[in-house]
Amino acid sequence: MRKPFQFSKPSWGVVKDKKVFETPIFDLHEKTLDAPGQTLTHPFYVLQAPEWINVIALTPENDIVLVEQYRVGVDEVTLELPGGMVDDGESPLEAAKRELLEETGYSTDRWEMIGKTSSNPAILSNFTHLYIAYGCEKTAPQDTDGSEDIAIRVIPMDNFLDLARNGTVHHAIVLAAVAQYLLRERRSREY
Repeated sequence: MRKPFQFSKPSWGVVKDKKVFETPIFDLHEKTLDAPGQTLTHPFYVLQAPEWINVIALTPENDIVLVEQYRVGVDEVTLELPGGMVDDGESPLEAAKRELLEETGYSTDRWEMIGKTSSNPAILSNFTHLYIAYGCEKTAPQDTDGSEDIAIRVIPMDNFLDLARNGTVHHAIVLAAVAQYLLRERRSREY
């Protein structure tokens, strides 16, 4: 077994943390930090957000269940994994099961956590928990909230990986899940 990575840089101390704006999805904080070895201070801005989840949902045929939806940030339609926010009092796994069912109508009892990723640690406070859901079957109608307009796409995994490779799938958190999935597949072949 390889030795764990040893970080050499110390953490910075928070001198001041002030909430400057609040939304239903995130809060914007202005932070003043004590950076070891630095004499210049300036404000840092952090989006405090709840934990998120993403699901690689595989059917019994090993096809992957995807969601197609418009994303206002990039002003285009994207192809993504089912995912969303972890609600208060909910575990990441509970959120993954709920989001998969709501967004796609698919469900399963076979779940595996394959990792977590920080979406952008420079400005976001949260992590995205990544899951594989095996043997997913359509068990209910879609039950999206008022702001979601989602088309469900079920395609072979190899086609999905080609779409990730050629840039059709470009959502960073989705690509992080793909990387964890491929690393998991590689590890399982090595043992």
